[in-house]
Amino acid sequence: MDIPIIPKEQLLLAYQNGIFPMSESRHDTHFHWYEPRWRGIIPIHEFKISKNVLKWIRNKPHTCKIDTAFREVIIACADRDETWISDLIIESYCNLFEHGYAHSVEIWVGDELMGGLYGVHYQSAFFGETMFKRKSEMDKVALYYCWKILKNNGFTLWDTQFWTEHLAQFGCIEIPRKLYLNYLQDSMKYSCNFQLS
Repeated sequence: MDIPIIPKEQLLLAYQNGIFPMSESRHDTHFHWYEPRWRGIIPIHEFKISKNVLKWIRNKPHTCKIDTAFREVIIACADRDETWISDLIIESYCNLFEHGYAHSVEIWVGDELMGGLYGVHYQSAFFGETMFKRKSEMDKVALYYCWKILKNNGFTLWDTQFWTEHLAQFGCIEIPRKLYLNYLQDSMKYSCNFQLS
């Protein structure tokens, strides 16, 4: 049976206006649009990472890749007890990926995918969706490489949708929707490439 998807144009228009979709569970066949009154962002030049993670990055053999296993990354992100990532969400974002508007950041140790994240890229904004780890700290390693990509390519907005205590350790702050929309509007004026340098 074919799984319906949210049309690419509808998704992109939503993101340009500060709106994003979520399902209620892994097996939900519907979705809802969200426009939070308070928004989480990580100011790119204020990103923080622990010394332990930096030490691991410097000393442990690994490879960071982008966009080589997008479907595997989003399925891994959905593989948890509670998730908003349904099959409809998976197929909708895989379609965005196929058109160049979604990306995965992947941490490989040998030939094993140990952690990663995915998100939506439009102009100079990156809308982070979620991340996963198959070994301790690998989600943080993926976040570090995502930050490097955004910083080195001139991105102006790193959206995390919501503020959480977990994201706060990386510099995430919470801002009101009106201010977020101002940042979002400014980010639409410039175009950036999502690429490793």
